[in-house]
Amino acid sequence: MSCSAQKRGAAPVGHITDLDSIEAAAVVYLRMWSGDAAAKQQVFRDFAGTLGAEQGRKALRAFEQLCSLCANHGRRPLMRHSVQCSCLGADESCFANFISAAAEGAREDAMLIATLLVRADIAPLIASCAADFGLALKRMHLAAPRDLMSLNTQHPTLH
Repeated sequence: MSCSAQKRGAAPVGHITDLDSIEAAAVVYLRMWSGDAAAKQQVFRDFAGTLGAEQGRKALRAFEQLCSLCANHGRRPLMRHSVQCSCLGADESCFANFISAAAEGAREDAMLIATLLVRADIAPLIASCAADFGLALKRMHLAAPRDLMSLNTQHPTLH
C-alpha cells in the first residue's frame, strides 16, 4: 500500500461540530483509545462516572472488543486525528456513522458499514459491539459539540 493510500482515511471531510452527540463521542473515544494509558483510563472514568461502575465496565468491554476487532481484522488501519483536533477524518466519519446507525437500530446499514471496516465474517460481531457501545453513549446523555460551541472560548487547533 502506498503512503498516500495509507493516509487517505485521514483526509478531513468535516468538523467534529458537524456531528451529533453520539457520533462526536464515538470519534473522541476512538481517538482517546488510540492514545496512551492515561487516555484509556479516562475513557473508563467517563463511562463509569456517567453510567455507574457496572454499566461503565460493560460499555468499556463493548468498546474494547469493537476496537480490537477493527484493529485485528480491519481492511486497513483506521486513520485518526489527534484528540484536540477539530477536523473530522474520512475514517472517523465512517466510524461515527457506523456507531450511530447501530445505536439507532439500523442493523442493515450498520452491517453495510461494518463490511467497509472489516472482513465480512467479522462484520456481525462489530455491528453487535457497535450497538452496545452506541446505546451506552445514548444513555450518557451527552451534548453535541455544536451545542457547546458557545461555552468554548478556545481557539481552534491548527495542524
